[in-house]
Amino acid sequence: MPHPHRLTQLIYSKFGASQGFQIYSLLILLLFSVSCDNNQVLLPPGDADNGGLILPGGFEALVVIDSAGPTRHIAVNDNGDIYAKLRFSRDKQGGTIGLRDLDGDGKADSLVRFGDYEDVGGSAVGVTIHNGYLYTSTVRQVLRNKLSPGELVPGSRTEVILTDTHPNVARNWHTTKPAAFDGKGNMYIPFGSPSDAGQDIDLYGPTGIPGGKGLDPSPEREMNAGIWKFDANKEGQVQTDGTKFATGLRSIVGMTWSPLDNQLYAVVNGIDNFHTLYPTLYSSWQAAVLPSETLVKVTEGADFGWPYAYYDQLQGKNVLAPAYGGDGNVVGRAAEFDNPVIGFPGHWAPMELLFYQGDQFPERYKQGVFVAFHGSTDRSPYPQAGYIVCFVPLVDGKAGDWEVFADGFAGVDTVENTGDARYRPMGLAEGSDGSLYLSESNKGKIWRVMYKGDKKEFGEKQLEEMKRLTAHKTYIKTPVAGVDNLDKGSLLEGGILYNTYCATCHQRNGEGDNNRFPPLAGSDRVLGEAEPLVAAILNGIQGEITVRGKTFNGYMPPHANILDDHAVASISSYIRNRWGNKAGSISPSEVSRIRAKVVK
Repeated sequence: MPHPHRLTQLIYSKFGASQGFQIYSLLILLLFSVSCDNNQVLLPPGDADNGGLILPGGFEALVVIDSAGPTRHIAVNDNGDIYAKLRFSRDKQGGTIGLRDLDGDGKADSLVRFGDYEDVGGSAVGVTIHNGYLYTSTVRQVLRNKLSPGELVPGSRTEVILTDTHPNVARNWHTTKPAAFDGKGNMYIPFGSPSDAGQDIDLYGPTGIPGGKGLDPSPEREMNAGIWKFDANKEGQVQTDGTKFATGLRSIVGMTWSPLDNQLYAVVNGIDNFHTLYPTLYSSWQAAVLPSETLVKVTEGADFGWPYAYYDQLQGKNVLAPAYGGDGNVVGRAAEFDNPVIGFPGHWAPMELLFYQGDQFPERYKQGVFVAFHGSTDRSPYPQAGYIVCFVPLVDGKAGDWEVFADGFAGVDTVENTGDARYRPMGLAEGSDGSLYLSESNKGKIWRVMYKGDKKEFGEKQLEEMKRLTAHKTYIKTPVAGVDNLDKGSLLEGGILYNTYCATCHQRNGEGDNNRFPPLAGSDRVLGEAEPLVAAILNGIQGEITVRGKTFNGYMPPHANILDDHAVASISSYIRNRWGNKAGSISPSEVSRIRAKVVK
C-alpha cells in the first residue's frame, strides 16, 4: 500500500488544492474503513512458529517477551503497556513489571520493575486496570496507583485499599486476592480456605490425615472460603469492612465481572488427594479426575458447598465430600448447594478467565469465556493434565462444550511430573486493539495472539482441525483407568503419607529421635536396593538394627494392610529423594512384586 504522504503529493499534483483536499479526505476515510474491517493491516507479524503455540486456523501469535520472571496475572493498558504481577516481592526491587513496545513491532523493548511494597508468601496474583487505576494484589493487601497518560511506571502515591489482617495469612493456603469490579463502585475479593478439605487445621495441618473427618459446622466458612464485597475507592479497609457476598468457595485465583449478563464469574480449584486420604473410597483413577474444577456464576448469597460437597463433572451433580460422609455417590445435603456453569476435569488448576469484547476475533469469541489452566500437580500415577487455554461458549448463561484454544505450552505430549511442563499458562488480558495476551509462570513468557484470517470464514473447519491437533495429548484427554497408568509413585502423595505415618518417629527432617528410631537420611537401608525399605514399610521392624554406625531398638508397625502399592511406592520414593538422599524412585509394580515375596 502506498504511504499516505506519497498519496498526498500525487493527489495535489493532479488536482487543484480544493478538489485535492476533498479527494484526500475521502481516501483517508476509505483507508480507515478498510483498516477497521481488515484488522491485520494494523497488526504486527506473528512469529514463524507462533511462539510455539498451537492455535485455531487464522490466528497468529508473537512472543512479546521471553522471560520476564515468575509472573502471575497480567493487564494491558489502552496504549499497549503491559503490567505483570510477580509471584514474589521480597527483594526491595518491586513486585510489579511494566513492559512497553518502543518501536511498534509487538515486542517489549522496555522492562521496569516497580512497586513500593513488600509481600509475604508466594501466591500473589492480581493486577487489574479499572477506572484509570492500576490495582495490584499481594497475599496480604490490595493496592492501587493512579495511572497518568504516557507513564509506564505510575508516579502517584500507592493507596492501600484492603489489608488482610489474619495472623496466619503468610502460611495459610489459598490466599490469592484477584480483584473484580461491578461498575457501581464495588470491588470483590475472595478469601480462600486455609485448609484443603475442612479437617481440623490446628491438629492435622492444611492437608488433613487419611480417613479424617471434617469439622461440622466448618469454622473456616465464617471468614474464609468465600467472596467479600468492598468499596473500590476507600482506603484502609479490612475484611470486616466488607460484606460477605458468597460462600462455599475453596480457592479462587481468577475472578471477573462479565459484560454478557452483568454478573460476577470465577474459576474455582477443587479439593486434592482423594485416594491418598480416602483410599477405600476412591481409586487412584478417581482421584486423578475428581473433583471438578469449576466455572461459577456468583450471585449474592450463593453457596457452592465447600467443604461439605464437591461437583462431580462425570455425574453432572454435587455429591457429598468424603470428610463429611460421602463415598463418591451419596448426594445428601449436597443437593442444597449451587451448581457451577460448567465443570472441568479435576486438578487442571484454572488461574484466570476473560470475557473477550474486542472486534478483532471472530464473533463467536464474544459469546463465551477464555480460561487459562496452570496444570495439575497431583494426578499421579496418571499423567498430569491441564496446561492449556480453553474457550467455553456461553448462550443465555448456559455453557457449551469447552474447546482447546491455545496449546503447546507444555512442550511434551505427556507430563509425568509437573516440572516436565516447559510453560504453565497463568494470565489473560485483552489489548485495546482486540489482541489476546497470554502469560505463563515458569519463566514469565508472554504471547500476543492475533486473528489474521477472514472472520466470516471461521467456523467448524478450524475447530475440528484444532481437535485433531490436540486429541492425542495425554494432558488434555480423560485418562483410561488402568491403561494410562504410568506406574509411578507420587512425591507429593509420599510427603503427605510420610508426615502421617512416619514423621512422628523418624521426624520431618528424616533424622530420627537419636534414641529408639533411626534416621532415614543417609541410611543404607534407604539408599540401597528397594526391597529392604519396602519390606520394612510393609512388614514393620522389631528388634535391633544399626544405622549410620548406631544401634536402635525401636518398634515399627506393619503397614501392608493399610497402604496399597501406589502409597508404598510414593512413601519410598519420597524418602529416597529427601534430606540429601539421592536414590532412584520405586514404582508401584516393584512394590507389588516385593509384596508378593515378603508379606505372608
